[in-house]
Amino acid sequence: MTNIKVLWVDDEIDLLKPHIIFLEKKSYDVTTCQSGMEAIEVVKNEAFDIVFLDENMPGLTGLETLSEIKAIRSDLPVIMITKSEEEYIMEEAIGSKIADYLIKPVNPNQILLSLKKNLDHSRLVSERTTQNYQQEFRKISMELTNLETYQDWVEMYQKLIYWEMELENIEDSGMFEILESQKNEANIEFCKFIEQNYPSWFDKNANAPILSHTLFKKKILPEISKDQPTLLVVIDNLRYDQWKAFESTIANNYKKVEESPYFSILPTATQYARNAIFSGLMPSDMEKIYPEYWLNDTDEGGKNQFEEEFLNAQLNRLGKDFKTQYHKITNVSKGKKLADNFRSQKDNDLTVLVYNFVDMLSHSKTELEVIKELASNDKSYRSLTQSWFKNSPLLDIIQQAQGLGFKLILTTDHGTINVKHPSKVIGDKNTSLNLRYKTGRSLTYNEKDVVVAKDPKKIHLPSINMSSSFIFAKENYFLAYPNNYNYYVNYYKNSYQHGGISLEEMIIPFVILNPK
Repeated sequence: MTNIKVLWVDDEIDLLKPHIIFLEKKSYDVTTCQSGMEAIEVVKNEAFDIVFLDENMPGLTGLETLSEIKAIRSDLPVIMITKSEEEYIMEEAIGSKIADYLIKPVNPNQILLSLKKNLDHSRLVSERTTQNYQQEFRKISMELTNLETYQDWVEMYQKLIYWEMELENIEDSGMFEILESQKNEANIEFCKFIEQNYPSWFDKNANAPILSHTLFKKKILPEISKDQPTLLVVIDNLRYDQWKAFESTIANNYKKVEESPYFSILPTATQYARNAIFSGLMPSDMEKIYPEYWLNDTDEGGKNQFEEEFLNAQLNRLGKDFKTQYHKITNVSKGKKLADNFRSQKDNDLTVLVYNFVDMLSHSKTELEVIKELASNDKSYRSLTQSWFKNSPLLDIIQQAQGLGFKLILTTDHGTINVKHPSKVIGDKNTSLNLRYKTGRSLTYNEKDVVVAKDPKKIHLPSINMSSSFIFAKENYFLAYPNNYNYYVNYYKNSYQHGGISLEEMIIPFVILNPK
C-alpha cells in the first residue's frame, strides 16, 4: 500500500518542521509549499490525498488558494489552518467545502487526528459498524424464535432496517449478505406468527395492532382539528425503509411528533388495504354495505375509484363535519398542478393526498422493467425513492404545507417485497391475477409456500363464490402458473410485488409531524 500524500501550504513552513517529521515517522509522505501560487502549480502536476492550507499568507490568501485548488481538483480534501476564529472566514471556508479546519497553534496529534478523521473515516466507520453488527447478530438470532407479540415484531423489523441501512455503505459485502440471510430468517418466523395470530386480531377485545381499517379512526382522526389544517399524505407502495431513506429531507421542514408503524391487512394490495383505510371497514363489510363502491378481483373496472366516497361515508358515520378535500396524484403533471395551487387548500380542516409513487417512476406502462433496471435490490430501491422524492412535486407540496402551518401525517397502504422464488399454482379462469395472493375456487398450490384462508369470512374477506379461498405467498415467493412457466418466472423474478405476507409488505410507516 502506497503512503498517503499530504501537501502542506504555509508561508512559515520552516517552523512546522517538527510536525512534518512527526507525520513522516507515521509513514505519511509530506510535500511543502510556502505560497498559494506555488501550491496551485504543485496541485496541477502532482496527485495528493489531502492538503493542509494556511489561511493567512502574503500574496494569495488561503481562501483564494482554496478556490483555485478546488477548481483544479474539486474532490481533493482541504483542511484550513487559521490564526483567526472570525466568523466570516469560517463561513467562507465552510461554504467552499473545506474538509476540516484547525486553529493555530496546532499540535502534531491534532494534525494526525484530522488526517484520520478525513482519510480513514469510511474505513473506521466500516470497521466499527461491522463490529457492532457482529455483536448484535447473535442477539437478533436468539430473539427471532422468541417473538410473541406484534409489538415485538415491529421492534425487530425496525432493528433489521436500522442495521441494513448502517451496513449498506460499508466495504465488507459479506456482512451485508449475513444480514440478508437474517432478514430471510425473520420473514420465515414472521409468516408463522401471522398464520397463527392474524385471524384472532378481529376478535372483540383482542390485543391487535392498528390495522388498515382502524388506522383512520384510532390514529388519524384524533389529529384533525378546526384549529390547524392537516395534510394526510398516503404514498402508495411505501415501505418502512423507503420512508427512512427520505426522512431527513422532510426534517428540513417538519419535526417528527410520532412514528408508529402499523399493519396492512391481507391481502397487502391497494384495492383491499387502501379502501380499508378510507372506509374504516374490512373488505367483506365494504362489499356488504357499499356494493356500489366495492369490486372483487375478477370484476371489471378500477378497484380504487371510490376512496373519496368511502372517506366521506366514514366521516359521516363518525359524526364529523370537517371541511375535507381529496386528491389522487397518478402522474407528474397532476402533482405539479396541485403544487401550483396548493395555497387554495389552506382553509380545509383535512386535505387528503394519495400519491401513486410507483406510477411516478415512469410515464409508460413499463414500470416493472424500469424498476427492475434501476432498483435491482432494496438498497438501490431506497436510493431511487430518495431521488424521486427530492425531485417530486410532493416535496414542493410538503414545503408549502409547512409554510401554511399544516400538520403533516404521512403513511401508506402497504409495502412491497423483492420476489425471488416461484411457486406453482393452478386455478380456473376466474382466479385472480396478483402474484402474491390468489383468490378463487379449486386452487392447487404448494402448501409450504403459502398461507391458506379456506374460509375468507374468518379474516373478513369477500368470497367470489361459495367455495372460494385465498392463498397468500410467504416470504419472497411469487405465484406462477404452469403455462409459459419459464418465461413468466424470468420476467417477474427480482421484481417488486405486494399482496402477500412479509415484514416488508405488512409493517408499514405511519408518521405525525408538526411544521418547524
